[in-house]
Amino acid sequence: MDINKATALVTGAGRGIGRHLAAQLAERGAKVYATARRPESIYLDGVEVLALDVTDPDSVAAAAEQARDVDLLVNNAGIGGGTLLGDLDGVRATMDVNFWGTLSVIRAFAPVLAGNGGGAILTIASSASWFVFPGTGAYAVSKAAVWSMGNALRHELADQGTRLTSVHLGAADTDMTKGLDVPKMTAAEVARAALDGVESEVYEVVADEFTAMVKSSLSQDPRHFAARFHEFLTA
Repeated sequence: MDINKATALVTGAGRGIGRHLAAQLAERGAKVYATARRPESIYLDGVEVLALDVTDPDSVAAAAEQARDVDLLVNNAGIGGGTLLGDLDGVRATMDVNFWGTLSVIRAFAPVLAGNGGGAILTIASSASWFVFPGTGAYAVSKAAVWSMGNALRHELADQGTRLTSVHLGAADTDMTKGLDVPKMTAAEVARAALDGVESEVYEVVADEFTAMVKSSLSQDPRHFAARFHEFLTA
């Protein structure tokens, strides 16, 4: 996809990876709708700001009606999540944003993309699609669902010519990982790798060495990965 000719909508563009995605899309020549639950949080030049709460069906429908020229949908909005045996309302909230919210936006914009020639969808997933960092079970479950959703939608959207790319990374230096003492990519690096993936029309962007190691472990005895991850945690 030629981003220079694209019209993109980015969810969760008020900070972190989403902010850098919106900024870099504009730098690459795209028309950009930068959205957030609180649109006043978006301070970017060269973008059109829209309100969008991915958990509010009316808000999603309004954004899809306002941005009828979109041919690149960027699903970035997401939250963290704790343990599955902890606060159940928290687990539901994580799924509501990360899975149901993402699916709601895709469902609303799929006809828009079809009307504009098919276009593409970029979704920020995680290395947590394939493993669980202790204490973040709800987040991992939601991101595993996002990965599987992307694989399913790749088939369901094929007839309208919509391509789908998911991005998987370990940790980025954002508010979500503040206080976490692990190697981190910058949000700008993640955004750059993600957009390069869209332009190359790849199915998945594996953004760092840790995530590549996690994915490669899927074909092995899971006990091997558990041992390596324990070494990582105790190093």
